[in-house]
Amino acid sequence: MDDISIRPARPAELAAVAALRWEWLVENGSEDLGEREDFVRHFVAWAAENAGSHRCTVLVRDDRVIGMAWLAVVQRVPTPRAPRRASGDLQCVYVVPGARDGGLGGRLVQAVLDGARELGLERVTVHSSPRAIPAYARNGFRESPRLLQAQVARA
Repeated sequence: MDDISIRPARPAELAAVAALRWEWLVENGSEDLGEREDFVRHFVAWAAENAGSHRCTVLVRDDRVIGMAWLAVVQRVPTPRAPRRASGDLQCVYVVPGARDGGLGGRLVQAVLDGARELGLERVTVHSSPRAIPAYARNGFRESPRLLQAQVARA
């Protein structure tokens, strides 16, 4: 039986998380990515610099990081009844191809949502590919007629 754990990423695992991000980009057709080692160094530094607002949860099998999900926490403008408000954005959910379709991705998303509840976040949004919408719907995400988006820069 596999030894599976889902937990916050440890600093020593950020290079492995960066490698997953690289794999996600390659898998989704990104080109001209530059040097992988440069990206990993940049990613690890970025993760350290943004640890207060971006929390990484990892899926680990037998001491190997095989999945990741990020929760970006955004502070919201206070109200008289809620002087401390925040919401989250689920980002970069990825599970290696060999570990898909067994429910691990759903467990990873649920772990992030559990963490969001512990933080007292009002809501969590996700920007999804059409292929992943059913998976997010199974985990409680719904379309919102109130959430609008403006594209302000090329991603």
